[in-house]
Parts: sequence; structure tokens; C-alpha cells
Amino acid sequence: MVEAIARVKHIRVTPTKARRVINLIRGKQAEEALAILKFAPQSASEPIYKLVAAAMANARVKADATNSFLDEQDLIVSAAYVDEGTTLKRFRPRAQGRASQILKRTSHITVVLATPDHIAETSAPVAAKAGKN
Repeated sequence: MVEAIARVKHIRVTPTKARRVINLIRGKQAEEALAILKFAPQSASEPIYKLVAAAMANARVKADATNSFLDEQDLIVSAAYVDEGTTLKRFRPRAQGRASQILKRTSHITVVLATPDHIAETSAPVAAKAGKN
């Protein structure tokens, strides 16, 4: 019955490239996600690895605070998404005195870990509403 969230903001990875890596781990167990990220060749996998590890640590602290048992093998990446952050605008000189703009994009990455019983508990009201209609 634990849900832990970890966020990183203004990370210097383009959102498109980060989404490719996030799609690899969405819905997987947290330990499996760490193994996938450790050997993924993309540069965005390193900050996302640290983020999943931080979410696992947050879950551990949250379970200790509520005196509940937490098996880290049970944690699942229930939600993971990448939002676009601020864009740094730089200019590069071009031919004939012109300047071209270079956009250096940043990302806000969020990872949510939850136990299977928490996922079932939160999806039960949605299933009950769907059955009424």
C-alpha cells in the first residue's frame, strides 16, 4: 500500500529522447527497470536510472514512516512520463552576417512506483464506475 514519486526538473535531455527510454520501463518491476536502464545505450538512461533508484528510496522511507512492510521486489513503475521543460536559446553565427537559433531543450521527468495492491485499490473505483454506465 505504498506509492512513491520522484521528479527531476530541468534535466538537459530532450523530451523526445527521454520518452524513448521511459517507454522501456513503464509497467515493469522496479528492479527490472534498473537492470534495463543500466545497460541501455541512450544517454538519458543514466538520469532516469538515478530517478528510479530515488523513487525506490522514497518508497522505503514512506513505508518506514507508516510502519508498513515493503518488499522492494513488489514495486512496479505504475506511471512514468516526461514533460517539456524550459528551452535555452542560443545563437550561432552563419554565413553573410546572419545568425541561426539553436534550441537546447530540457525535460521534467516523473516516475511513480507503487505496490500491486495499491494499483488494484486505485483502479477498483474506476472499474466500478465503468460498470454502472
